[in-house]
Amino acid sequence: EKNLFTMTTLRQFCIDDLFKFNNINLDVLTETYNMTFYMSYMSRWPEAFTVAESADGQLMGYMLGKAEGEDKLWHGHVSAITVAPLYRRLGLARTLMDDLEDMCKDQYNAYFVDLFVRASNSLAIQMYQKFGYSVYRRVLGYYSGNDPEDAFDMRKALPRDVNKESVIPLDRPIRPEELEW
Repeated sequence: EKNLFTMTTLRQFCIDDLFKFNNINLDVLTETYNMTFYMSYMSRWPEAFTVAESADGQLMGYMLGKAEGEDKLWHGHVSAITVAPLYRRLGLARTLMDDLEDMCKDQYNAYFVDLFVRASNSLAIQMYQKFGYSVYRRVLGYYSGNDPEDAFDMRKALPRDVNKESVIPLDRPIRPEELEW
């Protein structure tokens, strides 16, 4: 299985990929969005929307990221990261996260990277903690729809945040309408 990962290419997501990523998006652990959402990321933050592709052209996973905020809240945001079931446990999620974090440091000069994760998704929370993320705050009722649930806003400070102020946990939960961005 290690050979699957050695021939991986990271590249910008392109419009044709929308027709090739069902092997990733049809997984129950993956949040999916409408085509307009993906296309908006391709047009606004193309450098932060990356795909991992195998040597035979199969999509292995993708990172949907962006930069947002103002002043000390200027940060990179992980809107989605997912790896196809066949390619999990090979370190691909870390590679995609590292790629976005490097971009946030080198191109965006961001203070931190954040992401939202379902409070019940203990596997993802543990994975993000291994990557250096910590829970900054709970967002009450962030996930709506058929399966409403709270989210954890997890953050990782970048070198620009010398004193790591961006990751000091908030002492109370917040509601989605209180989110800054």
